[in-house]
Amino acid sequence: MFIFALMRLKPWSRAALLGVVVALILMFTTNLHAVSRKRTRWSSKERVLLRSLTLKSLGAIPRDPSNRVADDSTAASFGQLLFFDARLSSTGTVSCATCHMAEKNFQDGRPVGRGVGEGSRRTMPIAGTSRSPWLFWDGRADSQWEQALGPLENPVEHGGDRTQYARLIAVEYRTRYESIFGRLPSLGTLPFRAGPVGDTVRAAAWARIPGARRDEISRVYANIGKAIAAYERRIDFAPARFDRYVEAELASDTLSSPSLFTPDEEAGLRLFIGKASCVNCHNGGLFSDGHFHNTGVAQSRATALPDSGRTSGVLKALAGEFSCTSRYSDATAQDCAELRFAVAEGPELVRAYKPPSLRNVVDRAPYMHAGQLATLDRVLEHYSSAPRAPLGRSELKPLHLSWSERRQIIAFLGTLTGPLTAPPGFLAAPANHTVE
Repeated sequence: MFIFALMRLKPWSRAALLGVVVALILMFTTNLHAVSRKRTRWSSKERVLLRSLTLKSLGAIPRDPSNRVADDSTAASFGQLLFFDARLSSTGTVSCATCHMAEKNFQDGRPVGRGVGEGSRRTMPIAGTSRSPWLFWDGRADSQWEQALGPLENPVEHGGDRTQYARLIAVEYRTRYESIFGRLPSLGTLPFRAGPVGDTVRAAAWARIPGARRDEISRVYANIGKAIAAYERRIDFAPARFDRYVEAELASDTLSSPSLFTPDEEAGLRLFIGKASCVNCHNGGLFSDGHFHNTGVAQSRATALPDSGRTSGVLKALAGEFSCTSRYSDATAQDCAELRFAVAEGPELVRAYKPPSLRNVVDRAPYMHAGQLATLDRVLEHYSSAPRAPLGRSELKPLHLSWSERRQIIAFLGTLTGPLTAPPGFLAAPANHTVE
């Protein structure tokens, strides 16, 4: 009927009418498109989860009652000097910064750490560790300062000893040390090289020192760790593009504004919190739950000995000479709940390791506790196939992720890359300070 009437009109009238019809159709389809875009991008449940993954969800850095100088800026500046001082090693060539390189997110990019010798595990990054109740892959330390002390005596890391370090403090840092911790003990009659960890000569020399004198030196040693921890405590993550994306998404329920993510990045985020189940362990503002998990990763090639993970780590934590409940701690027993209530046994601890933060993860290859997997695609392939654990029982179940799904998750992980934050001058060696 419409077509018949249209044909009876004069050509100019027919053209005008067709123009009106086309305009009406375009207006209708435009309005329909706008209405279709007024739909929720994320469900209310997903929005709550996304908010929990942002840095804003973390709040202030929790206090460390075991370290009374943790928030002392003078102690932090002293700790920065110690962190970059290679004289805190048996050879004078290894500092904390040797493995924790500021330009590499405070790790070294190696499968396993290398100090005066070669270790058996991957160097963990430092940023954000002030928020973790457990340090090291197996959680064998319960504070940043206890963690800092372990490598100093480890034979393949720094390889030094307690009297050596106390003498370095007395000669090079006496004024700084005493302004923070009080008077240094006399060192005149002590052996130059003695400590409870290391070769038999140094251990025997340490055993000959009277108990009260050993305690004085060990307290100096503990204070070295506390100063280094005061410095490390100030190294944290700054917001990444992911945080800005979530902030924009939560400010609106609709798709009316452009996304800060590409389609692949957004698809990867949906997989991360959905099908791939990554968020089960990599949750919270640091993208790590801080607990311990057996994910079936192969044995490290760096050692022939089986690595039992948290099974041995928790026992070391409970027996730690410098733990929260030790006499070198500044905490009360009530402050040490994590240690006092730690799960000390069970099959779930076997070969379980702490997942590190995924922030800046794309810049931190290789992966896993001994660098067993070279790329993120290999990591996702591992999680997708869920191989049997070499020891204990893996928590993984096959995900059957396609190549494109793995690519999308990796695209999303790239949005977690952002700068580190610290007080001015804290992300590099101090001025006029040589790092060997």
